[in-house]
Amino acid sequence: MISRTERTLTYAILGLFTVISLTPVVGILSSAFGERSSLDTGFSLPSGLNWGNFSEAWTRGHFGSYLTNSLLVAAAVVTVTTVLATLAAYGLGAMRFPGSELLFYLFVLGLTLPQEAVLVPLYFDLRHWELTDTYWGLILPQTAQSLAFGVFWMRTYFRNSPRAVIEAARIDGASSWTVLWRVLLPMGRPALSTMVVIVFMWTWNEFLLALVMVSDEAHRTVPLGLAFFQGQHSSDTALLAAASVLIALPVVLVYVLLQRRFIEGMLTGATKE
Repeated sequence: MISRTERTLTYAILGLFTVISLTPVVGILSSAFGERSSLDTGFSLPSGLNWGNFSEAWTRGHFGSYLTNSLLVAAAVVTVTTVLATLAAYGLGAMRFPGSELLFYLFVLGLTLPQEAVLVPLYFDLRHWELTDTYWGLILPQTAQSLAFGVFWMRTYFRNSPRAVIEAARIDGASSWTVLWRVLLPMGRPALSTMVVIVFMWTWNEFLLALVMVSDEAHRTVPLGLAFFQGQHSSDTALLAAASVLIALPVVLVYVLLQRRFIEGMLTGATKE
């Protein structure tokens, strides 16, 4: 039984961390809605809601095309990663074959390699194949980077899935594909949703790879576009804050839509027998 003192202390700690977490959000929103001529930044309350800052940032920064590029790249990376990681993790987690452990550790090795260590040789390889300044130059490397995490995450779910359910499906005559698509994946929606949200956030916020692989404006993603926009409007705090809010909105929307599954997947990880 939790005492009143312990409950009060718990809520006080949670409230403190909530305030700390929301402080940057309040600061960026107050700046985004502030007057462009004002020198106040941070946590000064704006005199009104200046919605024109968002339309001005959208128009000046060409964020319409940048958002389209980012959505295309993120959708491709998330889709390909989800399909390939699920299939690979199912083979490594639910099946037994020679070399499965070695293959899994090769995937895990991808989690330990820093992006900076492979970026330069990767650039020369993609340039040789004429894939720089293309969507493929962004999609293929980010898919490869995300696969290591995706396989690791989904394999954990498949290994901890109830064996009784799988055996019952096989007794009923279900094939390996049927077990995967009709039994395990419907049960694993929290794990899938968590992987989708994390991979989407990684892809959406990717800056260094886009900076190296993309030099033309037609293929810029939103983080890269914001960097160039900041260089052009470094003294206009309200405009920069409005642009930052516009860029963060898709990630917030994806999280809000999948937050129930995401939190469930993070807390439970996998269904245990």
